[in-house]
Parts: sequence; C-alpha cells; structure tokens
Amino acid sequence: MQIALFQPDIAQNTGTILRLCACLGMAAHIIEPAGFPVSDRLFRRAGMDYLDHVRLTRHDSWAKFEDWRAGQGCRLLLFTTKAATDYRDFHYQSSDILLFGRESAGVTDAVVEAADAHLVIPIKAGLRSLNVAMTAAMAAGEALRQIRNPQV
Repeated sequence: MQIALFQPDIAQNTGTILRLCACLGMAAHIIEPAGFPVSDRLFRRAGMDYLDHVRLTRHDSWAKFEDWRAGQGCRLLLFTTKAATDYRDFHYQSSDILLFGRESAGVTDAVVEAADAHLVIPIKAGLRSLNVAMTAAMAAGEALRQIRNPQV
C-alpha cells in the first residue's frame, strides 16, 4: 500500500502525510511540481524527524510517475470529491496506490482518466472538502483495515 500526492502545494499537509506514511510503513510518492521546496521549514516541521523514516520517491512529472506505475502493475485509486463510490465500500489490495490531488486545484483530466477507481469520503452536505492530510489518514486506515481483515 502506497500514497501518492499529485503536485502538492501546502508544505504542512505534505509533511503530515509523509509522517503518516512513515508511521504506517507505507511508501510515499510526490508527483512534481510541488508548490514548495522539500527544504521548506514548514514541511520539515510538520514531518519532524519522521521524514528520515519514510520511503519517499519523487517523480519529475505525471508522465514519469505513470511510466513507473506501469512497470509496477499497481492500481491507482483517486480520492476526489467528484466520485460516487464511497471509500468504505471499495475492496482494496495491498499493491494499491492511494492518490490525492493538490489542495488548490485537485488533479488534471489526464489523472482522472488514468485512475482505476474514483473514491469519495462522504461529508455533510453543503461543505466542500476535508483537509487532504485528514483524507489520507482516513483512506489509509480503511484500506489497511480491509487488508488486515480480508473477510470484510
């Protein structure tokens, strides 16, 4: 199970997600361009000393990420507010990549088309979205719960 961030633009959220990956033993991917340098102090502060414990791969572009993914044979699961499938109703596999878009703009049409599934975390009507780091934590929690309990 892996987490990928498409062109993240808030350093603190990315640092928090990488800390989550380190603690849960999940590999992480940043698909460039990011909206901040990895030396950013807010990024480092959110990730703390956990950044040294995460398996992080940075991909120069969406195309390079897709080339890498094709070689791995992993499903790509896009978490988006525009999906119809509830993330709790989806059946995860240990080789899945959970993909989250940039905070300000989501993902491009090419990313939407490439995704093997589009998943949503339902929220109260009239509200826009959850913070991406919270979404990543909820998604990872459900995916790992299912993998550890395959009968669910």
